[in-house]
Amino acid sequence: MGLDLVSQEAVTGITVSGAAMLAGYIWYALVTPAPLIDLRLLSLPTFRAGVIGGFLFRLGLGAGPFLLPLLFQYGFGMTPFQSGMMTFATGVGAMFMKTQAATILRRWGYRRVLVVNALISSLFTAIPALYTSATPTLLITGLFLIGGLSRSLQFTSINTLAYADVPPEKLSRATSFAAVGQELSGSVGVTVAALGLEFMQRLNGGDQIDPAHFPPVFLLIAAIAACSAILFWHLPKDAGRALLGTPRDTVTKAAEPDLAEPM
Repeated sequence: MGLDLVSQEAVTGITVSGAAMLAGYIWYALVTPAPLIDLRLLSLPTFRAGVIGGFLFRLGLGAGPFLLPLLFQYGFGMTPFQSGMMTFATGVGAMFMKTQAATILRRWGYRRVLVVNALISSLFTAIPALYTSATPTLLITGLFLIGGLSRSLQFTSINTLAYADVPPEKLSRATSFAAVGQELSGSVGVTVAALGLEFMQRLNGGDQIDPAHFPPVFLLIAAIAACSAILFWHLPKDAGRALLGTPRDTVTKAAEPDLAEPM
C-alpha cells in the first residue's frame, strides 16, 4: 500500500526525523512560558482524559471510514453508492443523539457515560469483523444506525469534558491542543488500519484485498478504542458536573440560605 514507492532508507529517515522533531518540541513546550501546544495542560485530569482518551477512541473509530468502503466494495463487490447508503445510517444516528446527549450526561454523569459508552462503541466497531457477503443489508444498516448513536454520544462527551477545568486565559491554547489531537488521531487511525491490512495480505499471501483480511483489523482498532475507557475510569466521579447544571445542584443551591441577608 504505497510502501514500494520509496526506499526503505527513506522511510526510516522520515520516521527517525519525525521522532526527533517530536522530542524536540516536547522539550521546547516544557521550557517555554506560552507554547502554541501547551503540554502542561495535561496536568488537568479532565483535559488529559479528553485529549489522550479521545485520541485513542478516535484512532480506533477513525479507521472505520477507511476500512468499511474497502470491505464493501472490494471485499463484497458492492458499488460505491450501495456502500455509502449503508454507512449513511451512522450519520443519521449521530444527528439524533445530539438532541439527547445532554439529558444522558445529566442522568449518568460524564465518567460513567464515557467508560460504558467507550466499550459499547468499541463493540460496534468490532462487529463488521462478522460481516459476510450474505449478511442482510437491512441488518448492517440497523447496526450502523445504533453505532452512530453511541459514537455521537462519546464524541460530544469528550469534546465538552476536555474544557471543563481549563482556565479562561488558557482556552485558546487548549483548543489548539485538542484540535491537533483530533486531526492526528484520524491520520494515525487510517495508518494503523492500512498497516493491518498490509500485514494480513503478506501473512496470507497474494496482492489482492480479500474479505478474510478485514476481521483481525476491525478487532485491532476496536481494542484500541476500548483502551480509552481506562483513562475515563480514572476521572473523578464528579468530573464535568459544572458543565451540566444538574437539577440536584440547582435544588441544593436554592435550599441554601443566603448569608448576605439577615435571617
